[in-house]
Amino acid sequence: MSYSPLTPLDGRIAIVTGGAGGIGFETAKALQENGAKVVLVDINEETGNAASKELGADFFRTDLTKSDQVAKLAADVRSKHGRIDIAFNNAGIAVNVPSEEATDADWHKVIDINLNAVFYCCREFGKVMLEQGKGSIVNTASMSGIISNNPQPQSGYNVSKAGVIMLTKSLAGEWAQRGVRVNAIAPGYVGTKMTKLGMTNEEWYKIWKEFTPMGRVGEPEEIAPAVVFLASDASSYFTGSVLTMDGGYTVW
Repeated sequence: MSYSPLTPLDGRIAIVTGGAGGIGFETAKALQENGAKVVLVDINEETGNAASKELGADFFRTDLTKSDQVAKLAADVRSKHGRIDIAFNNAGIAVNVPSEEATDADWHKVIDINLNAVFYCCREFGKVMLEQGKGSIVNTASMSGIISNNPQPQSGYNVSKAGVIMLTKSLAGEWAQRGVRVNAIAPGYVGTKMTKLGMTNEEWYKIWKEFTPMGRVGEPEEIAPAVVFLASDASSYFTGSVLTMDGGYTVW
């Protein structure tokens, strides 16, 4: 699928976390095709290097749950490229465990990557953007931050994504008059590696489709254009917004 032209990004520096696959990789491709210079970030060095080679993009292996590594990432990108114009904070995981059986480690694992890491990224990339007086941050939330999914148990995931939505709104309000916009996307079921694993459970997949008015899961390339829009000047009056793209799941 070709993403160009949607709206020009004119050589802007765009960081994409979780950029080695799925929504992250497709969005990196879309940003690049619209003129951005992309910096991929992932914890998996092998897949990160492969994605970097395919796109001809920079790659930084980073554990985003470590705030010192995120601060170093922001400093390294700024040192190499001079600025940070766009940040797509997309890295995330799901843990499907009944709440009464969930361990502390289960809870902290999903909160650390899905919420704490998003805050660290917003804070460190945001500092650079605030100094510049301009920037666009897009966070990956989920329809799971708006509703509670059925039938799979995932309270930690749902809470983490609700937190991303409120973090997005909070930062948008703080930074609106300083040139930095902060928005979020809230995808439904999208055919990423994580979702496809869940689709192997026939009971889950049947219910997912029944609950989705469009009767199917989405694809990563259907999500990427929305991120390009929010990253670009075409969305210059958007901040604190959450774009829900879920095939209609949340209308019922």
